[in-house]
Amino acid sequence: MTPTGPDQEMAAAVEDADSPSWSVRAAAGRRLAASVELAVVAEVLHRLLLDAHDSAVTQETAEALLARGDAPGLRTVLAALSCAAEMWTLDQLSAAVDCDPHWMTEEGERRLVRQLRELTADDDAGVRSEAVRILEPVLLHRQSRRP
Repeated sequence: MTPTGPDQEMAAAVEDADSPSWSVRAAAGRRLAASVELAVVAEVLHRLLLDAHDSAVTQETAEALLARGDAPGLRTVLAALSCAAEMWTLDQLSAAVDCDPHWMTEEGERRLVRQLRELTADDDAGVRSEAVRILEPVLLHRQSRRP
């Protein structure tokens, strides 16, 4: 039995994640990032976030995950950030997190702090470490703005 509807689209995106074309891999990352069940495609997303051939794949996948505005999307990016070995990958993932426009409002900042606090208790030590590393300066900045 062949998958239909969303399952067929997900299977196609997983297949596209192995394409030799960076633009096809980046599109696959965007499509997979929109998945309701990130855990099902977490391994493929992780591979795309750490793409060894093109930083656009890393950037577009990370931005799509962060655009979800939820803790699972942020967690997926932090998991990749915690084990990125290449400097350009570290830079790309850090820039995606640090410059996410969704967190530039007061409500967005509150959401970020809530999600990071949640992720400081994650099962994955790398995710916990990245959440703490990002949360500390955000909280210091918030304190410095108080009258």
